[in-house]
Amino acid sequence: MSAIVLDGKALATQVEQQLAKRVEVIKEKTQGITPILATILVGDDPASATYVRMKGNACRRVGMESIQVMMDSDINTHQLLTEINELNHNPDVHGILLQHPVPPQVDERRCFDQIALVKDVDGVTSLGFGKMAMQEFAYGSATPAGIMSILKHYDINISGKHAVVVGRSAILGKPMAMMLLNQNATVTICHSRTQDLPRYVKQADIIVGAVGKPELIKGDWIKDDAVVIDAGYHPGAIGDIELSAIKDRCYAYTPVPGGVGPMTIATLITQTVTAAERHYEIY
Repeated sequence: MSAIVLDGKALATQVEQQLAKRVEVIKEKTQGITPILATILVGDDPASATYVRMKGNACRRVGMESIQVMMDSDINTHQLLTEINELNHNPDVHGILLQHPVPPQVDERRCFDQIALVKDVDGVTSLGFGKMAMQEFAYGSATPAGIMSILKHYDINISGKHAVVVGRSAILGKPMAMMLLNQNATVTICHSRTQDLPRYVKQADIIVGAVGKPELIKGDWIKDDAVVIDAGYHPGAIGDIELSAIKDRCYAYTPVPGGVGPMTIATLITQTVTAAERHYEIY
C-alpha cells in the first residue's frame, strides 16, 4: 500500500472555494463591506516580500482585500508599534499580519503582542497562544493550525498517538505541540540541544519537522507507518525531513512543496474571514 500524500495545495483550493462563499455572505449582510487583511512588511527581504505577495493574491482569490504596509528596514520598535496601533483602531481592518522576521533592532515579540487579540489572525500574540493552550477561543498560529486542518481532512488519528515535534519556535513548534496535546496526543518536543535526537524521532507515530534546517531529520530515523509532517522549505525544494527516504514506507506525508505551505496561507485567510464574521456578528 502506497503512502497517503497529504496534499495541502488541493485542500487549500477547496478551502478558498468555501471562503469565497463566506465572503459573499459578509458582503450581502453588511451592504458591501469586504473583509480586509493588513500586512506589514519591514525591509526588503525578497523571501518575505514573496510571502506577503502570495497572501495578498490569496485574499483577492476569495474576494477579500489586503492593505500592504511597507516600512523601511531602519525603523525602530516605537515606529512599528505606532503603525500596529493605527491598524488596531482602524474599523475597516479585520486582521493584521506582521511578516516575520523583522530587522534585529526591532523588538519582534513586543510588536507581535501589540496586535489586538481580535485581529491576531496569524496567531502570534502571547495572549492568543495562552488561550489556545487552555482551549479557549483564539486564532491559532497559521502554520500549525494549517497542519491540524490537514490531519483532520485526511482523517489522521491523533488521539493516543505519540507525536514528536522537532522545533520549539514561538509561532510553530510550541503551538504545534499544544494543538496536538489538545487533541489527546502524547507529545515530545525536541530542539537543537536534544541529546540523541534519532532515538526520539524513532518513537514517533506522528513526526513534525519544524526546525528550519534542510533535511536535518533523516529518513532512517523514522519508523514504518509513521505520519510525516514537514513544515520546512529550503532552496532546492527540500524540507526539514529527508522525505525521499520514507515515501515508500510511511503511512502518510506532506510533500515539499505543496504540503504545509499552501495551508498556512489558507488558514491565515480563513481566520481573517472568521474575524470579520465575528466583528459583524455573522454566524
